[in-house]
Amino acid sequence: MSSAVEIYKKKTVKSAKIFEKSKKYHVNGVSHNIRFFEPYPFVTKSAKGKYITDVDGNKYIDYWMGHWSLILGHAAPPVATLVKKQLPSCWMHGTVNEMTVQFSEVIQNAVPVAEKIRYVSTGTEATMYAVRTARAVTGKKIIAKIDGGWHGYTSDLLKSVNYPFDQPESLGLTDESHIVSIPYNDLAKSIEVLEPVKNNLAGVIIEPVLGGAGCIPATMEYLAGIQEFVHKNNALFILDEIVTGFRFSFGCIYPSMNLDPDIVTLGKIVGGGFPIGVICGKEEVMRISDTGTHTRLDRAYIGGGTFSANPITMTSGRAMLQYLKKNSQVYKKIGKLGETARKEIAKTFDGKVITTGKGSLFMTHFLANGVTEIKNASDASRCDTELLHRYHFEMIAKDGIFFLPRKLGAISNAHDAPDIKKLIHASSRFASSI
Repeated sequence: MSSAVEIYKKKTVKSAKIFEKSKKYHVNGVSHNIRFFEPYPFVTKSAKGKYITDVDGNKYIDYWMGHWSLILGHAAPPVATLVKKQLPSCWMHGTVNEMTVQFSEVIQNAVPVAEKIRYVSTGTEATMYAVRTARAVTGKKIIAKIDGGWHGYTSDLLKSVNYPFDQPESLGLTDESHIVSIPYNDLAKSIEVLEPVKNNLAGVIIEPVLGGAGCIPATMEYLAGIQEFVHKNNALFILDEIVTGFRFSFGCIYPSMNLDPDIVTLGKIVGGGFPIGVICGKEEVMRISDTGTHTRLDRAYIGGGTFSANPITMTSGRAMLQYLKKNSQVYKKIGKLGETARKEIAKTFDGKVITTGKGSLFMTHFLANGVTEIKNASDASRCDTELLHRYHFEMIAKDGIFFLPRKLGAISNAHDAPDIKKLIHASSRFASSI
């Protein structure tokens, strides 16, 4: 690791200077906690296609891909062309616009639960409003989430994100007594947690593939069982598809699992690279937010924000989804690359790792502490995360491959088979050193 740090420092002299200046203005030098890594993050100058380039001129094959949001790669021409066309007309006006209607039509046709839609500017806002809506509709207070589940920084859901899950995530939280946490892919234990609170259960929010907690798919049986319990007890079933929406096919993952959610949240890919969060819901659920028919005493007051449904995001999002709809072969291509990456990485490390994921998403876990399978966030957290950091950092320093250290990788349409071969070669080099 020390040699990798030395190599990195020699390659990133300008980044080091700029980051020192950044620390004068920004807490820890960053504007999102996870963007910091030791000894300091490089400073990006530009990005195009599969590459991200820093201020020192180093070019990296990017698997972070803008928090996994850029399924077509950086600065994708199908999106850029329409955004440039829109800019002369207006990029912000704070009023109703036709682009929103056109974009919503595409989403509604692709996502069955999207009978009514509200736009915000972040995934955090989308999950925050989803939870508020569930409480308003049911008249109950308790929300259940998954151990390790990440739904943004909203105070309602900032609990049991990091292992050990029974410790507080932050100071300043006031509503933790109304949040319970359940283990992923363990239906019996989850029901055991939910049973005592069922009479005050407003809803359960779940990612069908745990993103930040280890790139772990849920089993169909688990999701179906939780949904059955939730609906039986007059609560709402909320699927957070901010990571998975439009990632594996055109639409959400839940129809392929025969699920019937009440609310689905979207983000990342659907924004086309611009800020977005989306709350999609059934008509009978979403109508409680209608200020035209509900007073302040019987409504869920969910907003959007100054920049919600702005013309540029609506244009970029529609451009992205229209391209994906017309070019469904994208999913086949990136899914095959993801399958190859998972299979070959596991083979390279010869039983020392498990590479989880689905489709174009993947993450490598270095087995430790008796872990032999990765079915939930607890399994992932007990693996050797320091070795994972070293693996990712050495690829940054030595191979020109960028993963945000300790985070899952996302393959875009800009990647191709030689990129995966390069990744496997770098993995083989690292495997021989441990």
